[in-house]
Amino acid sequence: MNTIIRHRLRLIPTPLLYSFPKSPFLQSSFSFSTTTSDPVSFTLSYLTNTCGFSPEDALKLSKRLRFNTALGFSVISFFRTHGFSAAQIYHVFNKVPDVMLYHPTRRILPKFHFLASKGASPSDTVLIVSKNPRFLHHNFNNRISSTFQLLRTFFPSDHEALAVLIACPNIITDYRIASNVDMLLEAGVTHSGIRHLLHSRPLVLCSNLRTTLEEVKLLGCDPLKLNFVVALEAKWALPKSLWDAKVDALKKWGWSEDEVLVAFRIQPSMMLHSSEKLNAVTGIWVGRLGWDRSVLIAYPSLFFCSLEKRIVPRALVLEHLLSKGLVRKDINLYTPFRMTDEVFLQKYVKRFEQETLRLLELYREGDGTCQHLRV
Repeated sequence: MNTIIRHRLRLIPTPLLYSFPKSPFLQSSFSFSTTTSDPVSFTLSYLTNTCGFSPEDALKLSKRLRFNTALGFSVISFFRTHGFSAAQIYHVFNKVPDVMLYHPTRRILPKFHFLASKGASPSDTVLIVSKNPRFLHHNFNNRISSTFQLLRTFFPSDHEALAVLIACPNIITDYRIASNVDMLLEAGVTHSGIRHLLHSRPLVLCSNLRTTLEEVKLLGCDPLKLNFVVALEAKWALPKSLWDAKVDALKKWGWSEDEVLVAFRIQPSMMLHSSEKLNAVTGIWVGRLGWDRSVLIAYPSLFFCSLEKRIVPRALVLEHLLSKGLVRKDINLYTPFRMTDEVFLQKYVKRFEQETLRLLELYREGDGTCQHLRV
């Protein structure tokens, strides 16, 4: 495999940005640094005036460079040639100081070429390295290439796998990726489920996932369904204190813990809403309007609706229609809230000609304010 990769890289024209031209300035500066009576002053001057580092950052770097100034300068020049700002270079050095002593063309450039071979633009490379400097530290074959190939198994192209890396640069160097993927597959999670996880919240795979996975399994979620990984995302994102606070917000309006879990299995991401949002929607639905909470349990996607733009205006209209007997009392209350505005207005406002003006007034009063439905 390594031979194949090296062969492919030889066949790919190297972008100009990934060349490493010799710098006449560097050649002259190195000879100057060996003859000047104050090499520390020269180093500080070079780092501030030529490389653009702040005096504070330049002082910190100069202390690290004192053992091999020439090599350190060549690494700095390499990064500048490849589009890194002074702040980004300092960040890389600060996170992985050893990079200052890497040979640029032998240790760093091959990794830039690897990213380019997968479709990364120069700016993509700068972003990846800046956000995850440890990318430069890890062994190419043992970690970087093997992890990318693992990602690639879940996507039809290098481009899509690269998009995950750009969105979450830490994923390429995290040692837990392979074991977490194996764990999910053994639990019955599908390839499409793992692909969704990589697209939506790849950091989940950069964590100690076993406990969260066991919790989701105990909740009764089906690993063959996409909702399983959505539940995994939600449980991973919520510490127990926040989870309990949201359960308590629903219990306030009569929900049992079992009912919370039923709704969670239907729409796990409902629990990613704030306690305030869960309380507000349930309070209006149950406390103010007196409607059955079973609708919210069966259709937890209602928690995704805007209070101001959808729930309150439509609730005011429906409340008026129900009070006048213009719609059946056994109406499925979920249906009016999933319609587009145009369809809702046509079916529940304009259709009732004698009530249209009042219904429009209620609808417009409700749009943008929750004051009319205080609990």
